[in-house]
Amino acid sequence: MTYTITEDCIKCKYMDCVEVCPVDCFYEGDNMLAINPDECIDCGVCEPECPAEAIIPDTKDGSERWVEVNRQYASTWPNITRKGNPPADSDEWLRVKDKFANHFNDKPGQGNS
Repeated sequence: MTYTITEDCIKCKYMDCVEVCPVDCFYEGDNMLAINPDECIDCGVCEPECPAEAIIPDTKDGSERWVEVNRQYASTWPNITRKGNPPADSDEWLRVKDKFANHFNDKPGQGNS
């Protein structure tokens, strides 16, 4: 099992989850994060840390798509190990729907490792 990040992270990117990860399996895109499912040890400590509730276990219905999205981008985005600053308008994006289709950016983030 693994945890995965969903579209709820897009344009929120709070990064509280990064600080608690014992295996540093988070990767930073320009406007969202990804978890490498091959590195995640299923500890679950990241899930309650996410203010956007964007982290789900891969056992949840509909998670298969997100596991693949996370796998794809974790292979190209930089690894991060420390919490960075979320976007200034992140709270405004919390409950916006269809963010992947309308706002996803596949460019890598700045990274901080």
